[in-house]
Amino acid sequence: MSKLLNFLGGGVIEKLGNVVDNLSTSDEERLAAKQAMEEVLMQAEVQAQQEVTKRWEADMRSDNWLSKNIRPLICIFLTGIFVVISIFDGNVGSFNISPSYIPIYQTLLITVYGAYFAGRSIEKIKKK
Repeated sequence: MSKLLNFLGGGVIEKLGNVVDNLSTSDEERLAAKQAMEEVLMQAEVQAQQEVTKRWEADMRSDNWLSKNIRPLICIFLTGIFVVISIFDGNVGSFNISPSYIPIYQTLLITVYGAYFAGRSIEKIKKK
């Protein structure tokens, strides 16, 4: 999980660890500070995911069609626009995806698959 957080968060834990390395004097202090920061960041991630789940549940309980479908519609629109832009960006004559789009696709795939499959698994466990 920390690898995923490092990947998605741009290495926040690693950067904080470097700050601690520069401020602390002993190895024990650095290790304790890094562990404390990792725990705080993990707890923040768990809390953020719980809040997202609460918003999704509230949207699904609504009687309004738009509130139930706004997230999927935005996701479809943004994904479509991104794919069109990334395919046609500099591709006159031959198809060649720009290397700058690859990390974005990787992050999107990890996020979508993680949210869908992990989220669905948690929902199934909760129902039981």
